[in-house]
Amino acid sequence: MEKFIGMHFVYTYANGWEYEFYVKNENTVDYRIHSGMVGGRWVRDQKADIVKLTDDVYKVSWTEPTGTDVSLNFMLKENKVHGVIFFPKWVHEHPEITVCFQNDHIDKMEAAREKYETYPKYVVPEFADITYAKNEGVNNEKVISQAPYPGMPDDIRSGKLAF
Repeated sequence: MEKFIGMHFVYTYANGWEYEFYVKNENTVDYRIHSGMVGGRWVRDQKADIVKLTDDVYKVSWTEPTGTDVSLNFMLKENKVHGVIFFPKWVHEHPEITVCFQNDHIDKMEAAREKYETYPKYVVPEFADITYAKNEGVNNEKVISQAPYPGMPDDIRSGKLAF
């Protein structure tokens, strides 16, 4: 696991959605969503199940306060991610509610989850290409520390935004 813990990734799904992901420690992740249905959303200190499946293949799974379930497989040798996101019906119909710094709005996410329908789930299974990968160390609070902005993934890839 020491090879995976502390890794910071930027990846782009086949559908064009661009995500950023930091494996903060053995059971916590931070992430920013740069484009797609919930582009602009960012989260810190999300508890997750993180396991090594085999050499250079890792799985990270969690449930958000929104009720969204996520499972990601990182295939490091191939520079690929396979993700499955299970959006509750309400997130698919009202994604704008979730576009914020989630940590400051947990009560808002939980209230929306109770107010709106959660089923049927909107399932998004996609492969992604990893376009940036660097180990930033364990529990580096600088990695995901501000809201996403246009061009941020390019700034990360170019080294303009360093951690």
